[in-house]
Amino acid sequence: MDKFRMIFQFLQSNQESFMNGICGIMALASAQMYSAFDFNCPCLPGYNAAYSMGILLAPPLVLFLLGLVMNNNVSMLAEEWKRPPGHRAKDPAVLRYMFCSMAQRALIAPVVWVAVTLLDGKCFLCAFCTAVPVTALGNGSLVPDLPAPELARLLARLPCPEIYDGDWLLAREVAVRYLRCISQALGWSFVLLTTLLAFVVRSVRPCFTQAAFLKSKYWSHYIDIERRLFDETCTEHAKAFAKVCIQQFFEAMNNDLELGHAHGAMAMAPASKAAPMPPDGGEEEREKLRGITDQGAMNRLLTSWHKCKPPLRLGREEPLLMGNGWAGGGPQPLRKEVATYFSKV
Repeated sequence: MDKFRMIFQFLQSNQESFMNGICGIMALASAQMYSAFDFNCPCLPGYNAAYSMGILLAPPLVLFLLGLVMNNNVSMLAEEWKRPPGHRAKDPAVLRYMFCSMAQRALIAPVVWVAVTLLDGKCFLCAFCTAVPVTALGNGSLVPDLPAPELARLLARLPCPEIYDGDWLLAREVAVRYLRCISQALGWSFVLLTTLLAFVVRSVRPCFTQAAFLKSKYWSHYIDIERRLFDETCTEHAKAFAKVCIQQFFEAMNNDLELGHAHGAMAMAPASKAAPMPPDGGEEEREKLRGITDQGAMNRLLTSWHKCKPPLRLGREEPLLMGNGWAGGGPQPLRKEVATYFSKV
């Protein structure tokens, strides 16, 4: 149990590893879903192709959308794309890197579904059963005597052995083997092409644009970490604000009760009323408020963070909150940092 807890904590701390784990689980789930899915071909000339294409394309689209929904970076990408520029310009390269990173992970489960479907062969058999070359695999001399609708109706029943009655024209086992061989060849070709494409994207692309790739990757990680730290700071500030408000409320109620008891007490035994002592940690909670002790000021601060994020610059300008926006202050002196080294003799 402790090992599973350690793994879960590691995945929570590492966003990239967490999303890779989610994508792997979705890929396994897609393969399990297909194995549990009961494929029933309609065996009708006008419906076989539509049903097969729906099974081949609709579930991968759903899995792709689920992969995007389960990725926490979707909201971060939308926020970064739609936010006002303010004091921080938006970099299209960072947005492209974030979108490509999410799309690559979300495509894993759909690729697994398509590969498993083609390797199984049922969907391909249902879709292209009417295109079997009867002249090459069956009794081609009887084909000219059959009208086209009757031939299509007969071949459309190939995936359904219980209703197929055309062995006199084409043996069902021969047609099924023929179409499944083509489907498996397409499936392995699809797996090979997707593997080569993934190799090119993951390893070859950074070699040509290494500097741009590193910059986009760095600022993408920065945006993710900045958002998480901002959420943690907001949670800490809200907790401190609520705690101070509750403490002030109960202190005021305590003072009112003490005043009421003092008026009704006997004058010969005056009670020595001492000032209420602040609870332990009260000053620390007040320090966490960082001077924001009003609802309107907090709302202006949050609005300013959305409309006008501070520039990514350290040591030169310190952004100050003035009114409804951030205004950079004057140049600040750089702080000197001293490093001390110890050597063992």
